[in-house]
Amino acid sequence: MGSDDRHSSGPASTRSTAPHGRAGGEITNRALNRALLERQLLTRRSDRTALAAVEQLAGMQAQAPQAPYVGLWSRLQDFHPDQLGALMTGREVVRMAMMRSTVHLITAADALSMRPLFQDFLARGLRATGWAPGVTDEELAKVASVGREFLEQRPRTNPQIRAHLAEYWPDHDPTFLTLAVRNLLPCVQVPPRGLWGGSGQPTLTTTQAWLGRPEDPEPSLEWLVHRYLAAYGPATVQDMQAWSGLTRLGEVFGRLRPSLRTYRAEDGRELFDLPDAPLPDPDTPVPVRFLPEYDNCLRSHADRARVIPEDARAGLASKNDSPRPTFLVDGQVRGTWKLERSRTRAALVLTPFRSLSKRHAAELTSEAERLLEFVAPTTGDRDVRLATSD
Repeated sequence: MGSDDRHSSGPASTRSTAPHGRAGGEITNRALNRALLERQLLTRRSDRTALAAVEQLAGMQAQAPQAPYVGLWSRLQDFHPDQLGALMTGREVVRMAMMRSTVHLITAADALSMRPLFQDFLARGLRATGWAPGVTDEELAKVASVGREFLEQRPRTNPQIRAHLAEYWPDHDPTFLTLAVRNLLPCVQVPPRGLWGGSGQPTLTTTQAWLGRPEDPEPSLEWLVHRYLAAYGPATVQDMQAWSGLTRLGEVFGRLRPSLRTYRAEDGRELFDLPDAPLPDPDTPVPVRFLPEYDNCLRSHADRARVIPEDARAGLASKNDSPRPTFLVDGQVRGTWKLERSRTRAALVLTPFRSLSKRHAAELTSEAERLLEFVAPTTGDRDVRLATSD
């Protein structure tokens, strides 16, 4: 860990002091960038615990099982993978399908309060697959019931779930039936899946069986809006819909409007925010940061211009919308990175989208060396290389 970013050397974060429900005028893209980075714990490494960080971020994309570890390393002081591993085995955080129907790492408390809000969305997504048009709602309810009983006996793998359901519905697509269990039930992926350096296929059980507590019987969309804005605001209704996958949230924002702060973006869009959320000085200096693939910092707004400049979009394009790990320079995406590893060697290959200043190149290389030490601590031969963008 370098000493350059433990405490911000720039202006301290400020908080809005205007009355609730008042318009705050125009806000620049650069100010939105600094607000996002502050709330994403990327302006300086935080002394929060890993649990508190996952809570602040309202969950972390975990489609790539090791990604949250890199994400927390970039955000926290002295983070070690065992800290997150202990939270997973201790059942304080869980991995489950949530926002956008993708796997997220989320606190146990949030899993019980957030997951019910996505039930209808996940059920609609199941129907949208079109895999089993002949399956009735009554049959799906039975699938969920049979699946719950099976998963709550003990955690089960996907092949085990498919085989079990095939005994009841031999004429239906077993892959669809397995997906139905995942979408209709609050399923968590239990360790060792997701542990640092570990492996293993997804093994599922329900939140109630794993956590020993039922889901929140009265989940609140208003509460979810507050959580989103605390992590990603100021933001539009469409931004939150892009983050969550939920739709028709305008009415929820409308109910909250009297208690929220509003701004006007440079392009005229209306942005909402919590009245006491941090708004750093737009000139606050920020260090180089490395983000893993799928990091929600880059995927939680309909308009990502606050962190992804126009000239970076082509470099991020990939088949199947599979993002590459990226790095930020002055708070914006300026290139990608990848780890090349063998039994005896590890290299971090950096591909800037455009030329960097000597100062930024030196800072990038220095931070890359620290990241390489984190991801390959036992590899003696480590190397950082700058590549040319295609």
